[in-house]
Amino acid sequence: MSQKLEKGTGGNTAETVKNVTALVVLIASVVGYYVYSDAHAVVRVLGMLAGVALSGFIFYQSEKGQAAFKYLSNAKKEVRQVVWPTRQETVQMTLIVFAVVIVMSIFLWLVDMFFLWAVQLLTGQGG
Repeated sequence: MSQKLEKGTGGNTAETVKNVTALVVLIASVVGYYVYSDAHAVVRVLGMLAGVALSGFIFYQSEKGQAAFKYLSNAKKEVRQVVWPTRQETVQMTLIVFAVVIVMSIFLWLVDMFFLWAVQLLTGQGG
């Protein structure tokens, strides 16, 4: 049990160092983009992209990073399995939504007119 705790503590420290280093590199690349505002835009963007890539690589080396990339990989697989609607189905559903919006707006306008009439009748205001 104690070996498990010691191993977990050591691994936890290394994981924390990796995550903090990745965050520091990411922040440094964004700050560097603004600090070197007099440099050419292409150089600044490439420098920031290199910093983001380095930060991602460092983060990938940690357990949380590998879990995050595995999650993204699984999400990509799930998106490929989705059965997307055809163009005809999309157009039909869009027209149904438009029709329902128009019908509901007319209904709510009529309800509003009824309440306006009722309030005018109860308060004695209006023509």
